Amino acid sequence: MPRRSSDPEEAGAAELPSDLEDIEDPEGSPAIPAAAVAARAAGAAHPHRQTGYGDRDIWALAWPVILSQVLASAVSLIDIAMLRALPSDAIAAVGFATQYLWLGQSVLFAIGIACVALMARAVGAGAYRRARHALAASLAMAVTLGTAFAAGTVLLPDRCMALLGADPRVIDIGRPYFQLSLGATAILAVTITLESAFRAVRDTRTPMILASTVTVVKTVLNYALIYGELGAPQLGLTGAGLATAVSQVFGLVLFVAVGTTAGGPVPIRVSLRDLREAHGIYSEVLRISLPAVGERVVMNAAMMAYFSLVGIYGSAALAAYTIGVRLLSFSWIPGTGFAVAASTLVGQALGAADPEAAGRAAARCLRFALFTSIGLGLLFAGVREPLARAFTADPTVVAELVPFMLLLALAQPLLALHFTLGGALRGAGDTLTPLLAAALGNWAFRVPLAWLAGHLLELDVIYVWAALAFDHLARSALLGVVFARGTWRSRVGLEVAPRRH
Repeated sequence: MPRRSSDPEEAGAAELPSDLEDIEDPEGSPAIPAAAVAARAAGAAHPHRQTGYGDRDIWALAWPVILSQVLASAVSLIDIAMLRALPSDAIAAVGFATQYLWLGQSVLFAIGIACVALMARAVGAGAYRRARHALAASLAMAVTLGTAFAAGTVLLPDRCMALLGADPRVIDIGRPYFQLSLGATAILAVTITLESAFRAVRDTRTPMILASTVTVVKTVLNYALIYGELGAPQLGLTGAGLATAVSQVFGLVLFVAVGTTAGGPVPIRVSLRDLREAHGIYSEVLRISLPAVGERVVMNAAMMAYFSLVGIYGSAALAAYTIGVRLLSFSWIPGTGFAVAASTLVGQALGAADPEAAGRAAARCLRFALFTSIGLGLLFAGVREPLARAFTADPTVVAELVPFMLLLALAQPLLALHFTLGGALRGAGDTLTPLLAAALGNWAFRVPLAWLAGHLLELDVIYVWAALAFDHLARSALLGVVFARGTWRSRVGLEVAPRRH
């Protein structure tokens, strides 16, 4: 049992479990790992509330993550839906910007993971000053990296897009959108970190309400600035970029305003003193963030290489890819939720010295994930053509999009498998195997097979699409083998001991 103290900074101290996870698939916009870690930390901070490993526990952990992911995917899809009347070159330009946006967000989400982990542990130990220091260190790092990333992409938009194979026409059309949407990364750095801080203190309702409000604002701005409605100028694709930037500023103001007025022992605000005193925590933020950053960089670099190979087939294929992954992202959202549940329950069971319960919990999560993914995959496969026509008016894009969506729909069980298996292994403290699986699937299968089909053999784009299935199959196989061996049952998770004040 943790030591109790009369010191208010230590009162109610509790030992928090050590495993972290960052689950998201690069085929869709980045997930919300802060939600995943918060669910993990919130249940762990009060272990007497999470003593079971059954179906009810799995659903209780999975549904908040699923809801958050649906909102994130909806925001991404709104952009595409409102741009459907624009030429395929415009949608292709959105795809180029999205590749860099995913890369930048991956780094920021990784820092969010560290923020949640360190703050949740400190709050659980009653070390509230340390919690503020963790937030201060996370904010400082996120803002520094976010600003550097935004500056690079804003100053060198043509070079960034050309690096992925964009032709001059797409670059000219997409330059303002690219600069506006990527420039907002510096603002996003603050909101992602503050969102993580809310979740770390077990407040998941506030960030959900704020994110919903930002989504409404962005939708209205998109409508006004793309089409010239509500008295606004008609700016087309540039209007979509401006809507993104303005909505991010609005979100920042909301998060800061609510955070600075929030009550509780750990207000979501920091002072200059907190920033000065946080120097000892920077190394811990780095230690937790770097593995997640490494995994995301490996996957996003592969996604950029793959995107450039798709570009061989022209703007219609790029537009089909951009629309398809956003549409199908909804179908693999449940997989991310069950991965969080697997990580949480496996970690708690191993912490309770009950590896058998850990195995049973992981198996239940796998069962739920597979059943859900098969059903959703069949649904999306059946309505793929109506969906495609709903999001683009270009018949050439529709012709490319329909087979792509079919392949992604058929691959849903594989995605569910490696999501959930990866979550279970992360819950046991094994973060290396998911990294190796991502490297294997992307760099031994997806990119080489796509290069072989597109560059060397000059086959139809359907063969480039098929490389995706081999990627997910390889990841599922490696994770499945490691999980079946059972060595994860005796692993020791990451320890981040709370500092006493």
